[in-house]
Amino acid sequence: MDKNKLLPGKLSALFSLLTFLTLTVTLFLSSFLTRLLAQAGFLEQQSHRILVFIIAAVSVLTGTALSHFAGRPILKIIASISLGATEIAKGNFDITLDESIPVKELRDMARNFNLMAKELAGTEMLRTDFVENVSHEFKTPLSAIEGYATLLQKKNLCEEKLCEYTRKILSNTRRLSTLTSDILLLSRLENQEIGVARELFCLDEQLRECLLFLESGWSEKNLELEIDLDGADYCGNKDLLAHVWQNILGNAVKFAPYGGQIHVRLRRENGFLAVHIADNGNGMSEEVRRRVFEKFYQGDPSRSCEGSGLGLSLAKRIVDLHGGSIFVASEEGNGTAFTVMLPNGQNPG
Repeated sequence: MDKNKLLPGKLSALFSLLTFLTLTVTLFLSSFLTRLLAQAGFLEQQSHRILVFIIAAVSVLTGTALSHFAGRPILKIIASISLGATEIAKGNFDITLDESIPVKELRDMARNFNLMAKELAGTEMLRTDFVENVSHEFKTPLSAIEGYATLLQKKNLCEEKLCEYTRKILSNTRRLSTLTSDILLLSRLENQEIGVARELFCLDEQLRECLLFLESGWSEKNLELEIDLDGADYCGNKDLLAHVWQNILGNAVKFAPYGGQIHVRLRRENGFLAVHIADNGNGMSEEVRRRVFEKFYQGDPSRSCEGSGLGLSLAKRIVDLHGGSIFVASEEGNGTAFTVMLPNGQNPG
């Protein structure tokens, strides 16, 4: 780091002004006292020694007084940052410094300290949330793995049972792996204060890539795809948004009936990019629709083994971090439609 950049702007001007004031006041007081002493006749003998002593005394007193009064606010801010750092070192992240500081550099320092405290608090919450969710959600697949592993210890198992138990263990192991990844990602995003990294990419091309990724699913069910995508570039986090489309499109493939239809549309609407994904499946009840974005909520218990219940929670959080909105429209027997609105016109940061 360039040392000349450590005291930029107002902070550098403040120290320069303090030095100037000290010199000016010192010269003024020294001249004034010298004149008074001369008029009183004290400088007739040994005038040079007395003059040097006067200037030295006035300089020390003036510099000390001005430094004390001018430097006290700065020292107070530095002391508050030091105390805050001490509390953070003890594990207390509920620290907020006053940011109403006239000097820009000190104000930025306080703001950056508060941002650091929030990020550290988010990291601590991430760890706590992860442990709580692991203990709650991992119990079922772990119990299943333990149960099937116990059955594998039986002697004289037929080949069919051996394959079945092994397949069940592998299925629950994959579920645990997916669950771990989803919990970590969701916890990190939920406690993230700093905006996501952005890049410019082709949104319509990303939607096509997600559809190709899910080809085995919609081909197996002989689904009819109706795709209508306007060409659109978007500045956002490409990897995170891929999670959104894979979750919503994956659900559409999962819940559409055999030989059913899936509609995917991308439009520009009033400064937004609107992505509309719909299927003609069984739809949702009012309660399921109302709770569909809750963590670990699964409206269809019979399909709980097929997912973690975190996909739509992840999708909503990612869209929120991009400043957008996600909506769901669904009725029992009339299919489900998700609409994602992303604000357009951002530039890469």
